[in-house]
Amino acid sequence: MIYHPTRVAGAFVVERQPHTDHRGSFARAWCAAEARTHGLADQIAQVNVSRNRLRGTLRGLHYQATPHAEAKLIACTAGALYDVVVDLRPNSPTFLAWDAVELDAESERQLYVPPGCAHGFQTLRDNTQVLYLMSTPHAPRAARGIRYDDPTLHITWPLPVTAISETDLAWPFCDPDGLPPANP
Repeated sequence: MIYHPTRVAGAFVVERQPHTDHRGSFARAWCAAEARTHGLADQIAQVNVSRNRLRGTLRGLHYQATPHAEAKLIACTAGALYDVVVDLRPNSPTFLAWDAVELDAESERQLYVPPGCAHGFQTLRDNTQVLYLMSTPHAPRAARGIRYDDPTLHITWPLPVTAISETDLAWPFCDPDGLPPANP
């Protein structure tokens, strides 16, 4: 696998390196030992799948509060998405910076989101499916979020939003100092 740094410290586009022959291809999608060599979380505690019917569906921006902060490895298994990582770590050199990458079922790209960062995505095609490898189990009481259209972040989403949850619409904006909200 090849690890390409993003504009967010500790976040990477992880490119699989397929081996191809007459049958098709085979590629590693995750290797704990290799993750450790890049300073990444190396434990997978939970795997989630998100299915999204409509192009323009937006999910996020989500994260979990300490001590349940999670790393995520995101892959698109059907369709395509615009995947966003936002740095919410106040002591990070890239605090409040964001980056985005297009992931699709045909490419070999994945996005690694480090603990302390928010994650969200918008589908670029109907019937998009997303696979998440999580370093810690979901902790409902630690679930947090920031509005996808927070003016402090200035995230440029590629499409009009066609579907979004009431929960995601209810997340607060960053506070006036640019700090992430202290969600209950």
